[in-house]
Amino acid sequence: MKITAIIITLNEEKKLAGCLESLSGIADEIVIVDSGSTDGTESIARRFTDKFYFNKWPGYAGQKNLAAERSSSDWILSLDSDERLSEQLKRSIAGIKSATAQAPAYRVPRKTFYLGRWIEHSGWYPDRKTRLYDRRRARWDGDFVHESLLVDGETQDLSGDLLHYSIDSVFDHAKTANRYTDLAAQELSAKNRRAGFADLLFLPPITFFKSYILQQGFRDGLPGLSIASFASFYVFMKYMKLWEMQNNKSGTDL
Repeated sequence: MKITAIIITLNEEKKLAGCLESLSGIADEIVIVDSGSTDGTESIARRFTDKFYFNKWPGYAGQKNLAAERSSSDWILSLDSDERLSEQLKRSIAGIKSATAQAPAYRVPRKTFYLGRWIEHSGWYPDRKTRLYDRRRARWDGDFVHESLLVDGETQDLSGDLLHYSIDSVFDHAKTANRYTDLAAQELSAKNRRAGFADLLFLPPITFFKSYILQQGFRDGLPGLSIASFASFYVFMKYMKLWEMQNNKSGTDL
């Protein structure tokens, strides 16, 4: 069994090398699809693979499916440029490569490094993601931010963490939240969802309570407080932007 690692990129020069280096000994091929980087992403990518392609952004699912189609292998390992394989996860994947029978897809626990520490709670861990799959039996789906892998068959779990270095600072977290709430509001609008007063008043504090208390974010120290606060902010901004979109169209108030 051979594995192709696929990565979609846009201006990822700071973290891409670490991701690609972690694939050593696991990926038999690397396919990267870029949507128009203007930094050093391409030069870094070409140190590891000659399969580097440009494609105008069609959305997360579309870009990942295109990358899988460019693979010469049926087995796909999908990573983001800010993720790395832990040694334990590499051993687990190596075991799958040598097995005589495989499931159609495998989930891995993802652990995020945030504000100087690994997050163990707050709803951020184990945060299982389906990343290793047989492209003949699975395909990415979703038009906006919440892409998911549709699998024909039972997905199994692998041991070993996928290490996530997504957010470098509070400022970076705010920029990320702003970008993703744009996409989330567009997704809700496409589904004809409308923002109401109750969404803005009740959902943000409920989200904070869930992250900080129910999911034990308080055990993650100040980073846990930050995560819960941003989760609440994310929900408020998502529905506020949705309200703004519908209000601009109709000229009506809440």
